[in-house]
Amino acid sequence: MIVGQLHNRFVQQFNTPPVLARAPGRINLLGEHTDYNEGFVLPGAIGQAAYVAVSMRNDDTVILQSMEFDERLEVQVAALKPVNGWPDYVLGVVDQLLKRGYPVRGFNLVLTSNVPVGAGLSSSAAVECAVAVALDRLFNLKIERIDLAKMAQQAEHEYAGTRCGIMDQFASLYGKENHAILLDCRSLLHDYILFDFPGVEIVLFDTGVKHALASSEYNTRRSECEEGVQLIKRKYPVIKSLRDVTQVMIKDSIPRNTAIYNRCKYVVEENERLIAACDDLAKRDIHAFGKKMFQTHNGLSGLYQVSCPELDFLVNRVRNNPFVFGARLMGGGFGGCTINLVNRVHADEIIRNEADAYAQKFGKALTVHRVQLSDGAGVIDA
Repeated sequence: MIVGQLHNRFVQQFNTPPVLARAPGRINLLGEHTDYNEGFVLPGAIGQAAYVAVSMRNDDTVILQSMEFDERLEVQVAALKPVNGWPDYVLGVVDQLLKRGYPVRGFNLVLTSNVPVGAGLSSSAAVECAVAVALDRLFNLKIERIDLAKMAQQAEHEYAGTRCGIMDQFASLYGKENHAILLDCRSLLHDYILFDFPGVEIVLFDTGVKHALASSEYNTRRSECEEGVQLIKRKYPVIKSLRDVTQVMIKDSIPRNTAIYNRCKYVVEENERLIAACDDLAKRDIHAFGKKMFQTHNGLSGLYQVSCPELDFLVNRVRNNPFVFGARLMGGGFGGCTINLVNRVHADEIIRNEADAYAQKFGKALTVHRVQLSDGAGVIDA
């Protein structure tokens, strides 16, 4: 349906058949705020995705249209700059291609997406990766997928102003149905971890609190981690990032119960927790895996301090529910979603109960997203 609507809109507007591409949003099962610390993450692509249609032009004009916003932008290739809006996720990718010397000229592009915005599902990375895949095919650039991920990440840094790690773009490009991705954010080596539990459904409770990842808090956490590394390096000069750090090193180097201490403690614990959780999945022990999700939420809320009352309420509500295996806040924090692994038979009942409790507590509706682990980005053959 969405592909057909996009195709028809494009042909009506530009009177030429487009190249079509999609790139999914992502969830992250474990490993939050570890990616920019060169640690481990465990994301997966979801069915909800961004879709773009593109065609070449005979000049150097870039014409962008958004179906959701019903907005249009025209700009010359030689005059690209951020505009502080949705076009930045497109223009940032074009800028990266040009900086690397790829022969990009004018093109038409129409964008649509069903990835919820502001919910921590990386709607921006989905757009960046869809654009990267589409332009790679349109201009026959034949760029390696890992390089597309790096360019999309850099686009987010330079045009959207968010110093994100590589996880979002990597998951969007490398997703695999019924699998999570164990990604080493230092080496970018990855393994696929089977996550196929017929009795378990992945349910996201969206607080409706819109966080902006470009806000100061996200970048502040990153700076605090970097400050912690510098303090630890005074005694342990061999370390390069929190990836190399142990709890003993933190205790030796940073005053306890300070913000820097707590940030570093959480990141090191989360890396250890994630590796152990992959063993849980190999043993098909969803209960042990879920317990680690609750532990991660405790760390994100208490040590890393990126939660909010709405997120804590939703996680605490299901903490002792025998039909919820695990739950935690997901994404950058300060709003967005909780991710819940729930018993499929009881999913509808759990959703109703949580929605009622949330509405009573906060006076607003709880949006629910039911997701499945899906394949990553690609060109759509018409």
